[in-house]
Amino acid sequence: MYRFFIRRPIVAMVIAIVMVIIGIVAMIGLPVAQYPNIVPPEILVQGTYVGADALTIEQSVATPSSSR
Repeated sequence: MYRFFIRRPIVAMVIAIVMVIIGIVAMIGLPVAQYPNIVPPEILVQGTYVGADALTIEQSVATPSSSR
């Protein structure tokens, strides 16, 4: 079977092009609207320390505490 496509490369190219076209048509027909919207999770941390400098806020908010 492989000898047929080696001797006739145009047939192999036509089959490959037809398969790509069928794939594009199938991809366009997918019901994407039925799938749920997937949104990556977001975390918002907000802290207010009146009169504190940036280092103090970083150490108290962003750095994990070792309370165990």
